[in-house]
Amino acid sequence: MPDVFTALANPTRREILTHLRGGAQSVTELAERFEIKRPAVSEHLQVLLAVGLVRDQRVGQHRYYHLEGQPLAEAATWLDGFEGYWKDRLRTLREVLDEENA
Repeated sequence: MPDVFTALANPTRREILTHLRGGAQSVTELAERFEIKRPAVSEHLQVLLAVGLVRDQRVGQHRYYHLEGQPLAEAATWLDGFEGYWKDRLRTLREVLDEENA
């Protein structure tokens, strides 16, 4: 079973999430935005459902997909822990480059 980061690694799934920021959409509405066919969009939605990034809601014969923010917030929190590490690394690189150019 994929995790949130595996799901986010795919550009089509990231684009689906971007479209869902504007509100719930059906698979048909989402598929109209892509060059891939509806079944492929459905497969991507199944991955997003499995990791909790979207939820679905049945309304009559249609199923609408909603963005779920909690898994994204948890991923962002985890990534925030690396911000200091990368800032320190880049600061060190800048110091080395400044010394070489001096």
